[in-house]
Amino acid sequence: YFNTPHSQQATMKTCTVASILALAASASAFAPAQQQKAARASQLSETKADLEALAEKSNPVLKYYDPLDLASTTIWGQSNEATIGFLRHAEIKHGRVAMAAFVGYIVQSNGITFPWPAVGGGVGTPTGSPLEQWDALPDAAKWQIILFIGFLEWFSEAAGTHYMRGGKPGQFPRFDEAKELIPHPVPIGSLYDPFGFHKNKSEEAKAAGLVKELNNGRLAQIGIIGFLAAQKVEGSVPLLKGVVSHYDGEPMAPFG
Repeated sequence: YFNTPHSQQATMKTCTVASILALAASASAFAPAQQQKAARASQLSETKADLEALAEKSNPVLKYYDPLDLASTTIWGQSNEATIGFLRHAEIKHGRVAMAAFVGYIVQSNGITFPWPAVGGGVGTPTGSPLEQWDALPDAAKWQIILFIGFLEWFSEAAGTHYMRGGKPGQFPRFDEAKELIPHPVPIGSLYDPFGFHKNKSEEAKAAGLVKELNNGRLAQIGIIGFLAAQKVEGSVPLLKGVVSHYDGEPMAPFG
């Protein structure tokens, strides 16, 4: 998906839309309930103590850092554990979107595309920076991408055990375990692991992978915002001066 010229181009601004969807959604999704003790090893933090332990694994130098004291707050009248579940889930989701956007930006910027046009009707392959490529897409193509992301968001909130009710933050529910929510057959059972490559991974390996994903996602959020800022405000990111082209449009407006 992210290697087509137009979904790659979509990655840029669509990352913004997806992030808004991720943050605005009122919790509800991710992971069939896992009651076994073994599964607990890979379950992400639900208490402040869990967050402190996870922070030491993800950054042994900085360790636990919460200047806004978010881990002690509550939202929408929910418990502290439910609030932490929501915040953890939002961070993981934003990190994943940012990783896709960061890689997509680099791929698009280097002109890597499939040999066929991704949009019909004689539109062809837009050129220019990733932001300019997105602007060149027809509105119908943009809506197709945004609505697909919206479906994934809705499904993740409607299926499985909610991450604020004992589910694992960041775990996307399996399609084959919520068939009643999907109006037509889906060829894959899992969006995360469609070919089953990771089904035999130990809980320890999964836990280590989640820490790596968390760190990569945090860095990717900084990276993609750096690209956007450098294109819009020249000189705002000195290391990218002369590397990315100036953009006159509005990066945060998908139909601007």
